[in-house]
Amino acid sequence: MSEVRSPETLGFQAEVKQLLHLMVHSLYGNKEIFLRELISNASDACDHLRFEALADTALWENDPDLKIRVSYDKAARTLSVSDNGVGMSRDEVISNIGTIAKSGTREFFQSLTGDQAKDAHLIGQFGVGFYSSFIVADKVTLVTRRAGMGSEHGVRWESAGQGEYTLETVRREARGTEVILHLREGEDELLSGFRLRSILRKYSDHITIPILMKKEEWDKDKNEPALKDEDEQINQASALWARPKSEMSVEQYQEFYKHVGHDFEPPLAWTHAHVEGKQEYTLLLYLPAHAPFDLWDREHRHGVKLYVQRVFIMDDAEQLMPAYLRFVRGVIDSNDLPLNVSREILQESKTVEAIRAGCVKRVLSLLEELSEKAVARADPGLDPGDARDHETDKYATFWKEFGRVLKEGVAEDLANKERIAKLLRFSSTREEKEDETVSLADYVSRMKEGQDKIYYTTADSFGAARASPHLEIFRKKGVEVLLMHDRIDEWVMAHLTEFEGKKLQSVAKGDLDLGKLQDEAEKKEQEKEAGEFRELTEKIGKVLGEKVKEVRVTHRLTDSPACLVADSSAMSTNLERLLKAAGHKVPETKPTLEVNPHHPLVRALKHDSDEKRFADWSYILFDQAVLAEGGQLDEPGAFVKRLNELMLEMAGSGKRIWTPGS
Repeated sequence: MSEVRSPETLGFQAEVKQLLHLMVHSLYGNKEIFLRELISNASDACDHLRFEALADTALWENDPDLKIRVSYDKAARTLSVSDNGVGMSRDEVISNIGTIAKSGTREFFQSLTGDQAKDAHLIGQFGVGFYSSFIVADKVTLVTRRAGMGSEHGVRWESAGQGEYTLETVRREARGTEVILHLREGEDELLSGFRLRSILRKYSDHITIPILMKKEEWDKDKNEPALKDEDEQINQASALWARPKSEMSVEQYQEFYKHVGHDFEPPLAWTHAHVEGKQEYTLLLYLPAHAPFDLWDREHRHGVKLYVQRVFIMDDAEQLMPAYLRFVRGVIDSNDLPLNVSREILQESKTVEAIRAGCVKRVLSLLEELSEKAVARADPGLDPGDARDHETDKYATFWKEFGRVLKEGVAEDLANKERIAKLLRFSSTREEKEDETVSLADYVSRMKEGQDKIYYTTADSFGAARASPHLEIFRKKGVEVLLMHDRIDEWVMAHLTEFEGKKLQSVAKGDLDLGKLQDEAEKKEQEKEAGEFRELTEKIGKVLGEKVKEVRVTHRLTDSPACLVADSSAMSTNLERLLKAAGHKVPETKPTLEVNPHHPLVRALKHDSDEKRFADWSYILFDQAVLAEGGQLDEPGAFVKRLNELMLEMAGSGKRIWTPGS
């Protein structure tokens, strides 16, 4: 029985008010999920108690049989879900229910559109949890007590899902939590044992904690089911990942993912295996269909649950999955680790290293399988039946959501660098679409005869990459260039120097060597032009002084007058900009200015004897080259002034163009 003490009224965090409103108005069409979420929370509470009790057996309080109970009261129109798990203290209730303690909250609410269907999808990405109770209830009561605390430390929480909730200290003899839903009008179907059993078996059969309900027997006199005192277990309560794959259905795999991934949608794909050898373990790992809002928070890891001999040990076991695979969700169950394993022990364990390596290989194999299916579907020469399935391109979906994260593995996982490189996708000049669909293997298969390098360019946007002047000679010769426009690409290419024996070469770094793609006549013509324009390039170099390392004739350009080139061993200008924007100190490097001897501006400059005009044009050529590759000018005002003066001069009379003060 409960004894009420010290009632207090508190206000919800602003985001919770917004979420509760969306629960009722956007998710009402899929209201069954509230029961799945409450059962999932109860299961987690039991798992956490089992883990904490490994170090403190007193937490069991003479009640070692963990269970979840679902009951209903037709007269009171209430539905209850209770557990004898770890429970919550007063502070934990405020922290876990009064606020949304989840990274990415702000991004979530900024993404809301006002469209109910789209917002329901976003809510699913965010995870609905406890708040889904308000889909079917106009008032929710929660009574809980933390395991190990006295019965006088019970807590009663209650809210109608509006702007506030009440909090009271009560006496509660049993540890754990009970959630009581006061059902809305029109939700009478949830006051049916048959309906509740149907939902529980559909969504929660995989839960490893027994889910109990009172048995029912048909009362002929009252013409309705009557509750008996005897309990009935609704779920199988066996570790789903321990079952043979032959006994598993697609629906069971999908529902288990929604439980461990706290997701609203089915997964993209999964891998399930029992590994034997020096280490014995079982893994069931999933690829989500969409990225969570906190994907770029590398410190927030909540993907993989660790079990030892079916006993839950910890969430977010980051030692079992590298950071570049932080999107993976699932379970790893080891037979070799001790039950009292800690995070510190995990960091030093050779067993964990072996399990981690095995799990990484399984995930990469799954990705390779998806990418091969995508290639099969994309090959017009294959019979449709050979494409293995007719699903949408799952790998394209994966890459769109998680590609940038997977790229981190090129630098972080040297042992698997080649496998990861094969999974990378890029844009290219072949189709010039922003969608990243070109693999390195695709590129190599299309290389021109005599081409021995994989050419690429980097920029901070697709538009800047596609418009780079460095691509001009490659377009003229029909040579494909990869267009890399993610910020992480610069870091990736610093660690990925070759692929299948082909060197990766930036078109904006070092001397341009097209090898066999150039004939002898072209090379002789280039040498001749370098001699003819040597006096001009030396003169421009003197004008620009410390701004450039040197000025030389280019063979990269066909349309633009000039471009900037970094040394082959130096940092690219794009990477330099990115580091400066991030607040890093970057060592000063001087680019090389290359001028196009065929451009009218450069040819005109060659014969210009006016020293001031020559200097102005030299600076403008340099500044234009900076702008063409997406850079920022050190002195934009000076650039505008020089350009205006030259425009006035070209106009032939100051009176023809108005300027301030004229």
